[in-house]
Amino acid sequence: MTNESTKHGSKLWYLLLIFPYIGVLWVPFYNSLQPEFNGIPFFYWYQFLWVIISAVLTWIVYRATE
Repeated sequence: MTNESTKHGSKLWYLLLIFPYIGVLWVPFYNSLQPEFNGIPFFYWYQFLWVIISAVLTWIVYRATE
């Protein structure tokens, strides 16, 4: 019984992987040049930020479900 409940609980961790898709799915939200970060337009640094966030979330899910 504990093995089955552990499997079910670990599946919930995979829901964290939905956030990167939601963050970059709606392009009109980040389709702008302002605000800039060190001269880099918002359109580019927002997407790059999601690369980093996605890597961290993937690591968290991996560690929680291994």
